[in-house]
Amino acid sequence: MEAAARRAGRDPASARLVVVTKTHPVETVRAAVEAGAAILGENYAEEAVAKMEALGRAAVEWHMIGHVQSRKAKLVAENFAMMHSLDSLKLARRLDNFAAEAGQTLPVLLEFNVGGEASKSGWEAGDESRWEGLLPEVEAVLSLGRLETRGLMTMPPLGEQAEASRVYFVKLRLLRDFLRRRFPQSAWDELSMGTSLDFTVAIEEGATLVRVGTSILGPRS
Repeated sequence: MEAAARRAGRDPASARLVVVTKTHPVETVRAAVEAGAAILGENYAEEAVAKMEALGRAAVEWHMIGHVQSRKAKLVAENFAMMHSLDSLKLARRLDNFAAEAGQTLPVLLEFNVGGEASKSGWEAGDESRWEGLLPEVEAVLSLGRLETRGLMTMPPLGEQAEASRVYFVKLRLLRDFLRRRFPQSAWDELSMGTSLDFTVAIEEGATLVRVGTSILGPRS
């Protein structure tokens, strides 16, 4: 991570590691925390909350990085330090309501599908000519009082070479810059992109959060 940041002329501290612990047992997660993991990423709310309770709410940040069903919004709003995967206005409104009930503000990243894959979540953003059409829903999300939008997230098409992801990371950065121009009153500092395969390329293209699991914890069970 440090080497990738330096290649891009960036401060290495500007890219943070999210250790992806989904499906790993509590013992493995505890070992990761003891080894220095400061941010943990989970895909399933109930599984994550069980780990939080088992670990006694250890001094780490828990980030939701997976698709969230509307019925799980309450768990996310009440238990996570950040949500990377906000992918619809409907979910945003539910999270906002539950955060308000809990008296909390939830930092979120807007998830965009820049690869055009039907299997991926997120607002469709592969065609730059259609970015204008995204603005009304983005504006509606930004108007919600209990959500704090901090940037964008994407998951590019799965490839065998890290370099294949670069075009998608560039597109997300350009989309972030587009939204920053349109909504300068909001913060757009965070870009969550890059996994075990391609996190170095993601950092070279501006990632501030990389989501790495297999390269640290091994294959998931």
